[in-house]
Amino acid sequence: MPGRYVRLTQPLVRQDGRLRPATWEEALDRAANGFRTAVERHGPTAFGLFSCSKATNEVNYLAQKFTRQVIGCNNIDSCNRT
Repeated sequence: MPGRYVRLTQPLVRQDGRLRPATWEEALDRAANGFRTAVERHGPTAFGLFSCSKATNEVNYLAQKFTRQVIGCNNIDSCNRT
């Protein structure tokens, strides 16, 4: 169906309940602040990361390293069993 799907060419952030275009710096800052806030409020085990089994070993390694070293928890799964 032409015109039904739109490719995102820049990040979007939610402001006043609506999505608006943003810079990569703003979008990444908001994501980092969201992670930080969740960990501060509920502890590191409130965070979990699910990585794609089709991702490269390098990407899965970086995902687990980030979750364990930066966030401080072992809640990661790459679903490599499928």
